[in-house]
Amino acid sequence: MRTVKWINENWLFTMDESQSPATLPTDAEALNLPHTWNGKDGQDGGNDYKRQKCWYFKEIAREELAGEESYLEFDAVNSSAEIFWNGASLIVHHGGYSRFRVKIPADKIQETNILAVSADNSPNEAVYPQVADFTFYGGIYRGVKIINVPSSHFDLDYYGAPGVMVTPAVKGNNADVEVEVFVKNADGASLTYKILDGDTVVAEATTTDTKATLTIENVHLWNGIKDPHLYTLVASLSKDDTELDSVSTRFGCRSFSVDPEKGFILNGKEYALRGVSRHQDYPEKGNALTLEDHKRDIELICELGVTTIRLAHYQHAQEFYDLCDEKGLVIWAEIPYISRHMHGGYDNTISQMTELVAQNYNHASICFWGLSNEITIAGADDPHLIKNHKDLNDLVHKMDKTRLTTIATVTMCSMDNEYVHISDVLSYNHYFGWYGGSTEMNGKWFDDFHKKYPKKAIGLSEYGCEALNWHTSNPTQGDYTEEYQSYYHEELIKQIAVRPYIWATHVWNMFDFAADARAEGGENGMNHKGLVTFDRQYKKDSFYAYKAWLNPEPMVHICSKRYVDRVEDVTKVTVYSNCDEVELFRNGESVGKQKKGQFPFFYFDVKNEGTSTLEAKAGDLSDTATINKVDSPNEDYIMKEENQVINWFEINTPVGYYSINDTIGDIMKTVKGKICMVKLLLLIKNVMSQGTKDGKTEVMGFSFGKINKSMIQSMYGMVKGFTIKRAFMMLGNKFTKEQILEVNEMLNKVKKK
Repeated sequence: MRTVKWINENWLFTMDESQSPATLPTDAEALNLPHTWNGKDGQDGGNDYKRQKCWYFKEIAREELAGEESYLEFDAVNSSAEIFWNGASLIVHHGGYSRFRVKIPADKIQETNILAVSADNSPNEAVYPQVADFTFYGGIYRGVKIINVPSSHFDLDYYGAPGVMVTPAVKGNNADVEVEVFVKNADGASLTYKILDGDTVVAEATTTDTKATLTIENVHLWNGIKDPHLYTLVASLSKDDTELDSVSTRFGCRSFSVDPEKGFILNGKEYALRGVSRHQDYPEKGNALTLEDHKRDIELICELGVTTIRLAHYQHAQEFYDLCDEKGLVIWAEIPYISRHMHGGYDNTISQMTELVAQNYNHASICFWGLSNEITIAGADDPHLIKNHKDLNDLVHKMDKTRLTTIATVTMCSMDNEYVHISDVLSYNHYFGWYGGSTEMNGKWFDDFHKKYPKKAIGLSEYGCEALNWHTSNPTQGDYTEEYQSYYHEELIKQIAVRPYIWATHVWNMFDFAADARAEGGENGMNHKGLVTFDRQYKKDSFYAYKAWLNPEPMVHICSKRYVDRVEDVTKVTVYSNCDEVELFRNGESVGKQKKGQFPFFYFDVKNEGTSTLEAKAGDLSDTATINKVDSPNEDYIMKEENQVINWFEINTPVGYYSINDTIGDIMKTVKGKICMVKLLLLIKNVMSQGTKDGKTEVMGFSFGKINKSMIQSMYGMVKGFTIKRAFMMLGNKFTKEQILEVNEMLNKVKKK
């Protein structure tokens, strides 16, 4: 029979790239898996984290290899791995987020054996991802096991797949469950298939065929978060009445579709997909998460009341997909074909997609396979890029006839481009209201798309803005305050709620995450768009906006609790609640009652005098906060720009003339302003392309090729709300004080329209 043993303890680790795989290192760190070497340097900013080959070693005794055949299974090694057994190379695997296995040659097994693994996250042009807004942690960051099997067994050699595929089809009150297994050396063997509902066998068949169809009568549907019912399929392989091997997998019976007008349909009923995206890293751990970490994440996500998660931008851990099955969340799973199309990466997109589908086919939660993310940043007209997507789309449909394909497209990609219409359904990553533009542009853009392409289902795959522990009573785009993030998400919720045709929406992001190339918001190395902080310890106010909107469990929350000291005589207090009525009290006296309108957001004007204890009451629920009247702003609430090249107060802003404090859109209203913007664009391209490969412009790790007219036109709608000052800040400390002052002086000569 099959035996499985985890071997995560007692490894040796060295960063000496010249280490031989045939001998144990003499100078090494002892550690347990999972592990990454980028847990600190991949999160501290500067984009200087170690990307190289490192080595892991473990001694394996002969008695641990108890089967007629023995396999090593690696749940993930980032991003390229080579496995050695007693110095001999067994396999090379490219792709840092998926499972792979290798058979141990029987003639190479000794009494004591050396297992050596090279893990390499070095830059290259053939393995995705290479350019993206997140850290590429190196290491064996998921578990490793030994699988011992008899010579007749369920297949362990096909792309890390489980050896069994379950395809349920709901038909009235019943479900026909098609089962296909893959076996090795099974001549003369029989196969038994059992479907269990808990401990009860509800369908069973014995045959010599590797395919069978079993019927579940009065089927209990997997019905999203309302009732995520799961069955278990057990397949057994026997000879001469002796069971040799068995595998099992859970599955759910459900039907789904996407309607361009009504959105997602689950089991014949409209089922709004409103949710979040998730990255899989933690402070200092990087991607080396434990089961407890995954459980903590899923509980926080479920607290919001969401129905869907986009698991970006790569294959996540099996433990997390299992949790999504159990919680009833509809999942978008994708490969890391992201940001920059590489002509040398074609084969890697095919292998990573094959692994993603093969390994995750049985998960009831997965309904969508994502082909790519923002891959057209440098343009969408490359014939090789188009072919790559068409081939991926065809591959997925060949492997899985039950699910839909999708793409996450960047804003500046035209809705008319051929690439946009390859997948079954489509979503866009839009940041109107954060990266330029205004929040109301989101709804209008979707209405325009829907009007032009009424038969194409359109979704919102990313939207969000960053927030740290900065605060203000007058939030503005780009200030990184918790108050602006709250305002932004309130506005987006209002626009999403009235557009049921948007087939899915995914907040970017559920949690803050590491992006070592970033230098924004006053804390380098982080993307702070999360609804929850990186350490999962603080739920930002925007978290409660979604909880009030999506979770029916009664709640009330006063916003801006960390914003205590305020200068104004009358201050705005925002309360989120899904209750019918909220009453706010100041020092025990009622400020007023408000009935819930269309959305669960309540706004009160409160006298700010001395110290005020605030209490919001909604039915039996209450929440409290404190504010203080102060004479001058608390400097702790104001974002500090560390290592900034210029004091922004030095900027001259003459009345009636432009400066870098004006928006791109306003400056472009005049002919002279347009000339200034062309000169500025040339300066940006020149500065940002210095030191980059082939003179390409690089911004926050993203590489741009030739800046052409169509790119400028498509980006204009998004960036016209940017001030030039914010554009400089977003581009990092790449510009000298003299260059910034020169641009400002140029604008000071242009009279406002």
